[in-house]
Amino acid sequence: MQDTKRRLNSKAGIVKSSFTSSKLTLYSGLNVVAKYMNRQGLIKTISKEFPTQRFNATKFDVNQIMLSVVLASMSGINRMCKISTFTNDGLVRSILKLTKGINENAISIGLKNLGQSGARHLQSLLLSKNSGWLKEAGLESITLDADSTVKSVCGNQQGAAKGFNTTKKGAKSYHPLLVFVSEMKLLYHSWFRTGSAYTSNGICEFLKEVEGSLPKKIKKVFFRADSGFFSGALLDILESFNWDYLIKVKLKNLVKLLEKQSWVVIDKKNNIAICEFEYKAGSWEKARVLKAIRTVKEYVETDFFGISKTIPVYQYACYVSSYNELDAAELHQSYKQRSTSETWIEQVKGQAMAGATLTDDFWANDILWQLSILAYNISVMMRNKNSKFKRQEHRTFVEWFINVPAKMVRSGHVTEIKMYEHHFYKKDWEELDRLVSAA
Repeated sequence: MQDTKRRLNSKAGIVKSSFTSSKLTLYSGLNVVAKYMNRQGLIKTISKEFPTQRFNATKFDVNQIMLSVVLASMSGINRMCKISTFTNDGLVRSILKLTKGINENAISIGLKNLGQSGARHLQSLLLSKNSGWLKEAGLESITLDADSTVKSVCGNQQGAAKGFNTTKKGAKSYHPLLVFVSEMKLLYHSWFRTGSAYTSNGICEFLKEVEGSLPKKIKKVFFRADSGFFSGALLDILESFNWDYLIKVKLKNLVKLLEKQSWVVIDKKNNIAICEFEYKAGSWEKARVLKAIRTVKEYVETDFFGISKTIPVYQYACYVSSYNELDAAELHQSYKQRSTSETWIEQVKGQAMAGATLTDDFWANDILWQLSILAYNISVMMRNKNSKFKRQEHRTFVEWFINVPAKMVRSGHVTEIKMYEHHFYKKDWEELDRLVSAA
């Protein structure tokens, strides 16, 4: 059996070759991840922006704790105790310059000490970094898909509250607000919120932060969101930004309102019809055109004066949009494309483990959420270097690239990783390593 050798990026200043014997690592891909983070200036920036106040009992730097969470999320690991075990891995210790693993209490206390100011500073820092990635992509037109997600909790975590929860009704939760750049699958910005927050709470201030951070090269923005965001205040601010938008309509009397409209059948075979009409809510400064599509949900039999009849049961979808030239059917097709953002949210929560590691402190949980999002975005940006890798989910990326066993061997003053030559995804592994190294 032969081995494929991978040398650690010792020139980056993030590797400490202090191992006196061979050690096994279960996460060999983190070597390349660390190389990419170093090239992006992330390691240096986090170290600079979050300095450590040293006391006699201080054993770990703040940046070591934060980066351990990022690397753990990148590897699909959650819970403080598991992250602590993760930092005992030889490669992780080498990347983070650790002489020993970080215990879970040190991780928890280190994050809690950052408090609200630390959480807000990290949020601003990551938004700036995402803006830089967007600028590097060279896009002049982007689609922003806004959404929110419920993250249920067990216990009495600070800030967790009962709210709308489809998976665990009545359970306490957090309710983060997110927006993706759809062309890149990049989670551009996020707010960590209490579970009692309504979907659109704070959306206007949230979008002001997004708009203020967008690169000047971006000339056109298309904003898309579900009915939870339907409000006059949001429409006003989108129009003030001169953004195009498509938002699903939510009104208490929507069905009754639509039943009164004049419908135009566009597909007789499938009984599909559309309509459009002006509408002005009481709080709106001006009327806007709403466009709706009507389709048949099912056919039911009814008895009408002793005669059995089959009648259709309709379902409706109504939208408000800046695209005046598109009819309701075209808007409906465009809106359905935002369903992919649900998949990305699942990858953020279920695969990058955002929100899965919690403390009893709200701001520490905010930081944990942001660090997991950073891990997801690093994964996205690394995979964007190849169209084949770009289509993969985060979990697939972890399985073939990150969680690959290897042996660490110290030879002279250089620490090397020896990987099994017949690794099934060897060519893909080497290709991504090459692309990152060439960047």
